[in-house]
Amino acid sequence: MNAKPEQRPDPFTVEVIRNALTAIAEEMSLIVMRSARSPLLREAGDLSSALTDSAGNLIAQGRDIPAHLGVMGSTVQEFLKRVPPQKLQPGDVWFMNLPEAGGNHLPDVKAIRPVFAEGAIQAYAVSLAHWADIGGARPGSYVPDARDAWQEGLRIPPLRVFSEQGPDREKLDMILANVRGAQEREGDILAQMASTYSADERLQEVFSRYDAATVQAAITDLHDQSEAEMRAAIRTLPNGVYVGEDWLDDDGLGGERIPVRVRIEIQDEQAVFDFSETGDAAAGPLNATPFTASASVFYAMKVIAGPDIQPNAGCARPLKIIIREGSLLHPPLEKPVVGGNHETSQRIVDAIFNAFENTIPERLTAGGSTTSGLLLFSGRDPRSGQWTTLYEVHGGGEGARHDRDGMCVARPHMSNVMNTPAEVIEANYPIIIEQQALRSGSGGNGVHSGGDGQIRTYLINGPEVVMTSMVERCIVPPFGLQGGEAGKTFNITLKRASGETENIAGKTHLRLQQGDRIIMKTSGGGGYGTPPTHDSRETADS
Repeated sequence: MNAKPEQRPDPFTVEVIRNALTAIAEEMSLIVMRSARSPLLREAGDLSSALTDSAGNLIAQGRDIPAHLGVMGSTVQEFLKRVPPQKLQPGDVWFMNLPEAGGNHLPDVKAIRPVFAEGAIQAYAVSLAHWADIGGARPGSYVPDARDAWQEGLRIPPLRVFSEQGPDREKLDMILANVRGAQEREGDILAQMASTYSADERLQEVFSRYDAATVQAAITDLHDQSEAEMRAAIRTLPNGVYVGEDWLDDDGLGGERIPVRVRIEIQDEQAVFDFSETGDAAAGPLNATPFTASASVFYAMKVIAGPDIQPNAGCARPLKIIIREGSLLHPPLEKPVVGGNHETSQRIVDAIFNAFENTIPERLTAGGSTTSGLLLFSGRDPRSGQWTTLYEVHGGGEGARHDRDGMCVARPHMSNVMNTPAEVIEANYPIIIEQQALRSGSGGNGVHSGGDGQIRTYLINGPEVVMTSMVERCIVPPFGLQGGEAGKTFNITLKRASGETENIAGKTHLRLQQGDRIIMKTSGGGGYGTPPTHDSRETADS
């Protein structure tokens, strides 16, 4: 319920509270990175943090990963459908990862803490962390040949793992018994709990400085401000209907390409995104949840229309999203979804960009390395005997814009994960990074050229390691805009210790032996504008 005008605090108080909430969310992310055990969280930062109001509406977020942040509010809303608020107590921390419950995929586990003040729940602190393993049929919980959701790992419904008395050891042990690397997972769980504890402490400071009614009135004002700003941003787009599409390389099992199609209708200060013509649910693990699709639309409209708008639930009020049940973006419950989180979500954004190409090209970037570029290495380190899982993502070239070339080796759109430094990999895993270099000439030509990708070579230094890939843009290249050329596609090569060489599919699983090498060449970005003369930029190492 909106506060009455006379109840609302002055604009200065609202701004102080807004910055305080944002700072709390950002501090949560720092706490996870500084206290987690897995390099995936400590180094790569595959995590996000957010605060919601008591109804689960997003009120603040860290500068984290768009694919995560768009589902944080819906996670709390779905959580509250399953756990009545009256069941919650101060000190509770609940964990859950169900894709159908506001989520995206099983490895992204959310920790939810209710924050009480003046005897009532005033907010929720949410810490999302990608666990390097959540069980399932393959180490690292990426199963390229999965045909059902249960192959992908442990499904956690809302589960109270911590209370004021501390951890519930029985529940914690049940989780740890079903994942690989239990000691590392426990450390990551404790880091998520600690981040929500910090948020609770900081929020108590805010509520002690301003009473709960003032803070809630400020939150209402922030939602209304963001809604008004988004409506104003939409009014800068010409009214009309715009159609765009992009394609997945395959269905995850080597089948045919799958289209992601969107019909966008701009009508004054509202925008409708209709994905009804998107392909049917994939046989393999590239399906995305409706919550992931909504996160992608939220992100696209923020960057296209209102990049400076405070990101909260108010932004989404002028946006309507239509998704067909049974499609790639609304699959049946039993369908696998692990790749849809960071592969299919990117296709949604690229389809939206393509739809607006001839309307607002000056606001868009050409296609880029819009994929996780994931290589996941698992095995026992002969030095320690410990099970290790390296979850390594790879950036590529950014697409060019109307006024500049694309950046080299970036992570455009829905991802914001960093690479793991070579020194950390070599200290923690039976792997040597033999080469790290730009992939010169991989960006598409144009008036402005796409950014170059990279080349990274992994030398296996243990007796046996298994590797899983989950990579798009191996077949469908990053597109150019306004006549610009496409960037080069991803290329993965296996060079056996015996000297044999073979190309590796974008989604596969294989065993490696000591002395084998994996050579990852990431895509370049698409060019912008018809190049004045054809100038092939390919070089010997591209």
